[in-house]
Amino acid sequence: MIRARDLRHTYPNGVVALDGVSLDVQTGERVAILGPNGAGKTTLMLHLNGLLKGDVTVADGTPLRRAVGLVFQDPDDQLFMPTVREDVAFGPLNLKLGDVERRVTEALRAVRMDEHAERAPHQLSLGQKRRVAIATVLAMDPRVLVLDEPSANLDPRTRRELMELLETLDRTLLIVTHDLPLAGRLCERAVILSAGRIVADGPCLELLADTELLAAHDLELPEGFDVAHLRS
Repeated sequence: MIRARDLRHTYPNGVVALDGVSLDVQTGERVAILGPNGAGKTTLMLHLNGLLKGDVTVADGTPLRRAVGLVFQDPDDQLFMPTVREDVAFGPLNLKLGDVERRVTEALRAVRMDEHAERAPHQLSLGQKRRVAIATVLAMDPRVLVLDEPSANLDPRTRRELMELLETLDRTLLIVTHDLPLAGRLCERAVILSAGRIVADGPCLELLADTELLAAHDLELPEGFDVAHLRS
């Protein structure tokens, strides 16, 4: 579905964020993008959505920003309208997609936030805001959903509820995360970035079980966590 070739990006301060990254993502895949801070994960994500320019295409020719929906790590970057309903409606209205009310209703129902449609976003918890941020993207019906650190700063219960929600979403997912157990539960494939290059690409649980690979790229599972539990 998504094809990226030889992506390169250097920031104005001279930091090389991507150094020749090529990636193919197939329809229906769930791919974890892993790597230490500064590996280039967020820069790759911004290329996949078209916010940064590079050789990224969609197989059927759909415009990139129409095909790929991006959920930022901080939901306050996406929520700015007086009510939840208006936030979710903003994208479809801006794109003139039509049938906006149905889109809003279905998106809020999908993230189990339909009862909060008339609340102000600032009244919500972080976990609720993150659900609404996902709904704002789902309302535009993207074929691919890219999430940046979706479990960041969530308490254990809210994190579990978010994982349960993401498991129910029927679409291609790319999850940029430091949360290796979340990646192992939600994604069948993982890509490890380090210093702007892809250093590993394969079955997620196999990569997570390779402690030498993880250590070489400043990644580690929580102490006492057993990847075998994810296989059961």
